[in-house]
Amino acid sequence: MQDLDNFLDQSADTVVELETGLTSHQALSPDSGGLGEIDKCLFLESWLRSRGIVQLERQDAPDPRAKGGIRPNLIATIPGADDTSRLWIMSHLDVVPPGEMRLWQSDPWKLIVQEGKLIGRGVEDNQQGLCSSVLAALALLQAGIKPSRTVKLLFAADEETGSEYGIVWLLKNRSLFHKEDMVLIPDSGDPQGESIEIAEKDQLWLRLTTTGAQAHASRPDLGNNAYLAGSDLVVRLHKGLSSAFNEHDPLFESDYSTFQPTKKEGNVPNINTIPGEDVFYMDCRILPRYSLETVLAEVARISAEVEKQYRVTIKADIGQYHHSVMTPQDAPIVQLLSRAITDVYRINPRCIGIGGGTVAAPLRNAGIDCAVWARLNDSAHQPNEYAFIDNIIGDAKVMARLMAASAPTCS
Repeated sequence: MQDLDNFLDQSADTVVELETGLTSHQALSPDSGGLGEIDKCLFLESWLRSRGIVQLERQDAPDPRAKGGIRPNLIATIPGADDTSRLWIMSHLDVVPPGEMRLWQSDPWKLIVQEGKLIGRGVEDNQQGLCSSVLAALALLQAGIKPSRTVKLLFAADEETGSEYGIVWLLKNRSLFHKEDMVLIPDSGDPQGESIEIAEKDQLWLRLTTTGAQAHASRPDLGNNAYLAGSDLVVRLHKGLSSAFNEHDPLFESDYSTFQPTKKEGNVPNINTIPGEDVFYMDCRILPRYSLETVLAEVARISAEVEKQYRVTIKADIGQYHHSVMTPQDAPIVQLLSRAITDVYRINPRCIGIGGGTVAAPLRNAGIDCAVWARLNDSAHQPNEYAFIDNIIGDAKVMARLMAASAPTCS
């Protein structure tokens, strides 16, 4: 590994060059007012070819809103000694909008280098992981080392707005993955690089509509106050669901299921009218040990109590309904990654579960073991987003070890 590390230790200029080109191409989803990822993809494709990574293929999802009518998914292949179990490193091309421009100290689309720190939109999310994977592959090519298994670098579209034109489309429309494959997604982590995400809570979004009868505020006896009933429903659901599904799991952060009322729609525009309809939303993140059907049954039970007391009707519409299986802690990708992290960063990583959703979920549900990891300072989506060159190089060393390592077996 010393030859690989020596090459990577001297690659700061390459990092700056690649990050500069990537940042200059505004890969914004049409959902965010952009034209998609095609210009950024074409730049990356050309840059990779110029560096000797020439086995490239595109899997383009159709999207008439985007430039060229497509959302590109680019795959770079580095053939290995074994093709039965491939190593995928999946990053994404798209970024989020800059937000309030007055909060930026520089042009978000022009890379700034300040004493080892890179500043610009996308430099961390997800160009840090993208650059690290590319550097690792270049290190192997420079050293003339054939990976122990075939390596696939996937640069996906549409991660920031749902992945419907990225990994979700690929899983539905292409047969790219083998059950024996391993996937690293370098798109979440902590400043020390200690956390390997192997599980996600189930996700349930609810839109709850309470319907009563509108009336003048001076005659509540002639109406049924939907706002009053809905407010009671908010409290009952929060307390009742939290009590009914109250187990803890130390793997997760936070270690319990959460049931949070969030968005509230407006009802009547004036003060002296009792509203006949009230709408609010809940975001539920549920430990996988509970079935979503059981949670929905409890929602229905609590809603029926409120309906009876206030003489209203309540309808629960489901927005998001996602279940994600867990990657086993003894899975080969977790073993290899843990070993590589320890070797590079001299720390003992730990496996965690999270409440947020990632692109690992559809892959895990398809039977592919995934680990989500990177050494990140969590500046994503913020003004003056930044990434450290040392982290990009360090993560590339971890990835190079994954590419070169022999495959362990599950215990």
